[in-house]
Amino acid sequence: MHPLKIGAKTSIVVRAFVDDAVSCEVVDTSKPDGPRYALKRLTEDGFFEGVMPRRKGVFSYRLRIERYNGEIRQFFDPYSFLPSLSDEDLYLFNAGNEHQAHNKMGAQLREIDGVQGVSFSVWAPSAARVSVVGDFNHWNGRYHPMRSLGSSGIWELFVPGIETGAKYKFEIGTGNDYPLLKTDPYGKYFESPPGNASIVSRLDTYKWNDADWIKQRESTDWASAPVSIYEMHVGSWKRIVEDANRSLSYRELADELVAYLRDMQYTHVEFMPLSEHPFDGSWGYQVTGFFAPTYRFGTPEDFMYLVDTLHQNGFGVIMDWVPAHFPTDSFALGQFDGTALYEHADPRQGFHQDWGTYIFNYGRNEVCTFLIASALAWCERYHIDGLRVDAVASMLYLDYSREEGQWIPNKHGGRENLEAIDFLRRTNDLVHQYYPGTLMIAEESTAFPGVTKPTSEGGLGFDMKWNMGWMHDTLEYFQKDPIFRKYEHHQLSFGMLYQYSENFTQVFSHDEIVHGKNSMIMKMAGEPMSNKARQLRLLYAFMWMWPGKKTLFMGCDFGQSAEWAHDGSLDWHLLQYIDHEGVQRVVRDLNRIYREISGFAAKDNHPEGFEWINASDADNSILTFLRNGYAQTDTLAAVANYTPVLREEYRVGVPYPGFWKEILNTDAKEYGGLGFGNGGGVAADQIEWDGRPYSIKLQLPPVSMSIFRYQGEM
Repeated sequence: MHPLKIGAKTSIVVRAFVDDAVSCEVVDTSKPDGPRYALKRLTEDGFFEGVMPRRKGVFSYRLRIERYNGEIRQFFDPYSFLPSLSDEDLYLFNAGNEHQAHNKMGAQLREIDGVQGVSFSVWAPSAARVSVVGDFNHWNGRYHPMRSLGSSGIWELFVPGIETGAKYKFEIGTGNDYPLLKTDPYGKYFESPPGNASIVSRLDTYKWNDADWIKQRESTDWASAPVSIYEMHVGSWKRIVEDANRSLSYRELADELVAYLRDMQYTHVEFMPLSEHPFDGSWGYQVTGFFAPTYRFGTPEDFMYLVDTLHQNGFGVIMDWVPAHFPTDSFALGQFDGTALYEHADPRQGFHQDWGTYIFNYGRNEVCTFLIASALAWCERYHIDGLRVDAVASMLYLDYSREEGQWIPNKHGGRENLEAIDFLRRTNDLVHQYYPGTLMIAEESTAFPGVTKPTSEGGLGFDMKWNMGWMHDTLEYFQKDPIFRKYEHHQLSFGMLYQYSENFTQVFSHDEIVHGKNSMIMKMAGEPMSNKARQLRLLYAFMWMWPGKKTLFMGCDFGQSAEWAHDGSLDWHLLQYIDHEGVQRVVRDLNRIYREISGFAAKDNHPEGFEWINASDADNSILTFLRNGYAQTDTLAAVANYTPVLREEYRVGVPYPGFWKEILNTDAKEYGGLGFGNGGGVAADQIEWDGRPYSIKLQLPPVSMSIFRYQGEM
């Protein structure tokens, strides 16, 4: 309804498209028993128009139609409602400062003027027209054309009567050929392919019971707390073979996962991306729904239940988040309004050659608004405790994986992506501001400076960074025949040169056990399996005793033999064999030591928490070092023998006199070892060794680590 000038007189006109109506009338609802005005059918396909010459101003109304089957229906006209977005909303969105975009854009259930419905809004500045289409209007773009909100580039429409569960998309006219049919960038939930429609969802009805956990999280200094992360892929953790080999649902997973994490003494679980994605083979890393938990394992409320259950049992939840790129699927973000909107137009900036995906244009405020809102939405709606940001290196460098001439330098002529750097800093600051205690973790594989420095000091503001250098050096060493290890001894100690340049988490992730790289246990040198298991137990002991937080992929903690497969299940049956059960027991006990000894984890990021005893015994391939806690009795001595040779009466320097208790020996029989060791501990001799005033004389089992805790003077 809007004014219509005819000559010198102004009248009111109403137009409506209702293709299944025989007749259409305007019902005046501004007063009781208001008059009705008949509209004239102008076209066979259902376009009606009516002029009310005696009415001078717009008034509240409904449309009343009679269908071909005789049914009478009366409903509110979407175009009788003012826009649901304010001028301030539009300003903040365009300026890149709308931190609540996820609660304003897309499909939002609202009540306007006492009328229930859904307000739809989408950013498509180059579109010639935009319509919202769905199962409520026969997917017909003529029913609900959206209105342009001027220079903001946003199109908006409130549609009364739509409820939770309605499916919808945006039909975007570009002026060229057929219109584009796109899913909602801010969609909260999606149907499965090939439909991929967005689904109107209400996410504010779930009753959370994790207030104690959230309060504890906010007050915890995670840099000084134990953080042992179990990385997992939900779809392949466990499968129900007798039920079509399906994956566990979010709700089925909750209790089983809690039991496993508790038994294994982990502190956090990290889910590989659960954001909606069309292709299982991408493992979730090619995202089309940046605000939606994938439909594969249940509803958004089911995912809330999973997180809530984990929190109530004391486990943090980290989720992989992918702001580096997005897939080229035609129904999603790519060429969204017929132009390069979310991506760069120039493929030297906007197309990732390795992954065949688009790269976000971080120089556009509206794109940054979208991505920042995604990060905040996961924390707000699903109480996520941390985001592990994927492929950060690809964001930081304009020449990432590109040859000369394939990339465009920044405004200073350099290779750094200045806009992406600014985006990461803003995201980290805002997540920390709104959700204290939330961890931001970078998968960053280069030596970019200051990844975990605060932004106030010129850093990127992450809390942790994956220690890829340590991982590569260590794996390379363990794959060598022990005969040659003395020549590569430096690979074990080199990491200490840069260990405190960042706040690291040591990590063996899913990336290391796919595409022909072999599983962790099969990477180990030697045969048979018992020798490989011995090597793996040593590797994990070295990892847990090394400073830094811990991250280990599922299946690796019991030495799965096969590479990880996203469409199968972990080989849990292997736990009937001691080689695999022993590896699992070692990881469990290492987690327990890491969590229980005061000051151990607290000094992960402090140089005084680590001291070499002897890093230069390359001939024997033996490495010894101390981990210091707050008290002398929290001091641990780690003694590792990297060759299959039993070392008798090997002397190791220690700082204190008294008894040193052997709290873990990876060669113990309960782990599947040979049973060599030191009978539970040794007393220190007043014999200077390794530059220290005391020493302990040890039996070093082959390919093993023994950990001793100082007990005080005898």
